[in-house]
Amino acid sequence: MKINRRQLLNLTLFATTAIIIKNLQQNSNQDTLWANELKPQIYKSKNGLLEVELIAQETPVNIDGKTAYLLTYNGQIPAPRLEAIAGDKVKIKFTNKLAQPTNIHYHGLHISPTGNADNAFLEIQPNQTFNYEFTIPDNHPSMTAWYHPHLHGYTAQQLSGGLAGLFIIKGELDDIPEINSAKEEFIVLQDFPLDNNGRLTDSRMMSLMMGREGDVITVNGEIKPQISLNKGEWLRLRILNASTSRFYNLSLDDNPFYLIATDGGAIASPQEMTRLLLTPGQRAEIMIKGENKQSSLKLINLPYNRGGMGMMGNRMMGGGMMGRRNNNSSQILATINLNQSNQNNQSVSLPNQLNTITALPSPNQVRSFTLNHGMANGMAFLINGKSYNHQRIDTEVKLNTVEEWELINTGIMDHPFHIHVNSFQVISRNDIPENLLAWRDTVLVKRGERVKIRIRFDDFTGKTVYHCHILDHEDLGMMGNLQINSVGVNSE
Repeated sequence: MKINRRQLLNLTLFATTAIIIKNLQQNSNQDTLWANELKPQIYKSKNGLLEVELIAQETPVNIDGKTAYLLTYNGQIPAPRLEAIAGDKVKIKFTNKLAQPTNIHYHGLHISPTGNADNAFLEIQPNQTFNYEFTIPDNHPSMTAWYHPHLHGYTAQQLSGGLAGLFIIKGELDDIPEINSAKEEFIVLQDFPLDNNGRLTDSRMMSLMMGREGDVITVNGEIKPQISLNKGEWLRLRILNASTSRFYNLSLDDNPFYLIATDGGAIASPQEMTRLLLTPGQRAEIMIKGENKQSSLKLINLPYNRGGMGMMGNRMMGGGMMGRRNNNSSQILATINLNQSNQNNQSVSLPNQLNTITALPSPNQVRSFTLNHGMANGMAFLINGKSYNHQRIDTEVKLNTVEEWELINTGIMDHPFHIHVNSFQVISRNDIPENLLAWRDTVLVKRGERVKIRIRFDDFTGKTVYHCHILDHEDLGMMGNLQINSVGVNSE
């Protein structure tokens, strides 16, 4: 009997996940439960339906032999991986067992921003259950998306506590034989601010201003894990930066690798590189060939200076903090061990064509957004001189139109800029055209930089947001409300 792709994906859903959930519910308050000693949960759609129960709660987790008390979905660090394909219906029964209100943002998915879909304005109270329900559009691209909390004022604290998981949309990129035959690994990068007792620390003022970074950096909840790869084989790494503020400037011992996908899915053709900068919220997919003469490759986070408060910051904090925030030392994140294979591996080359991407047409509307910090009832981060106001509509756009936004960073820190619901294309940086045509939902705007992006508002109307994805900056005001209208006049 011939099995199609949907049937093949569905066959991998194991009944044991229900047993794991039951055990988590029964043992959630026991210090003896170390969440990441359980096998990672993977939920895949079946017969066009992805149905999941998620519970947010504090859980003791084993990190490098020590107990850390983190915030988890279903007791997992990272959270369970969700997998669906275009056209699937998604039903998520979510229970909040945190001490704070929360919600879930489906970062990267092109779904409705209203009701019980990707609604950033929901407030799910402690001990409350909420049923999310939405449908992945039939034409949705394959991509590495993710999910995390997004209740304004709590976002940074809850994400830095550990609440993050992958949401994979399988599709056309996975059907390319050379990609499909590669070994696939998923990497979720998180850092945790922990005290000596394994408890999450409160963020001091300068840490909030810079954006908090934790001293414990994990890959899939582990410290410096090992990945095995046979020589002659390809490795496909899907990488998510799920940290609240930390930038990851990735290198593979200066060995080349190949970018095949960004936030919004596959790029047109593989791009060889030796560095990959991922800001908070960004994802990338890369291909690595196991042909190095060495026995292993190190995945390294290189130094990156994302700016800071300068002399003012050093005076306020007595010095010492700012250098650490700028990642002045390299860190080994993981090791890829290259093994001799007993099989006669044929040399497989990557295809020249991965996807067809059409540049968006000339815009119907042009806007500018200035990113900076200032004072608004205390220290605040601002867009166009305004701190976030839940009731205010900052930008109104029309459905089925294309807009060009110029993002201008006049501050002293880099800001990754994220838009919900619709992906965009980067057009230029300081009027220099962008070389890589790709779909993104988060773009870095360096200090002193002007970045032009082009976005088409498709399919969904309603209120959503755009913001800095250094989530302390978002919580401190660097966010705006975006109203997508089917009719009406755009605001200037």
